[in-house]
Amino acid sequence: MLLLVGLGNPTPDSENNRHNVGFKIIDKINKKFGLSKQKPKFKGLLTTGNIQGKKIYAIKPLTFMNNSGICIRELLEYFKIEVENVVVFHDDLDIEFGKIKTKSGGSSAGHNGIASIDKFIGKDYSRVRVGIGKPKGKIEVADFVLQNFNDDEIIQIDEIAENITDSIEILIDKKLDLFSSTINNKS
Repeated sequence: MLLLVGLGNPTPDSENNRHNVGFKIIDKINKKFGLSKQKPKFKGLLTTGNIQGKKIYAIKPLTFMNNSGICIRELLEYFKIEVENVVVFHDDLDIEFGKIKTKSGGSSAGHNGIASIDKFIGKDYSRVRVGIGKPKGKIEVADFVLQNFNDDEIIQIDEIAENITDSIEILIDKKLDLFSSTINNKS
């Protein structure tokens, strides 16, 4: 079993925020692989299905970014999923816009969603970090991540989500380096 988690905020006006990249990726995966209809469970929107012969759970926590770990811990405990079988998709300020990096463990680097997950389940899960770039000018980081992507950026983020979905089998096989180089070479 594998749990795919997309981080974001659940309000309608947050849909195209930089902080909601994870939600967009989960939506693409759900659509491409025909996962079940989203159901509100475990303080999130849960879908299930199979990809490459493996049972997949995919969730978008509805707890708001700073409390994402609550939702994930409940789901792991209920389905007896090991932390090593969790993959979290999230935005990252320290990566160039449009690029991705993968990692297991490590620091939250100030990302409150990741800090919450670390607090509730530890750090032994995998992360797909989607670059949103750094704010230009005097805008605060908290305001920047809650800003909407512009029209060109929305198109690029949609392409990245599509590329991630097209290569999801590599990620399911836990080949993190191959996965990130495959995605970055498509961009």
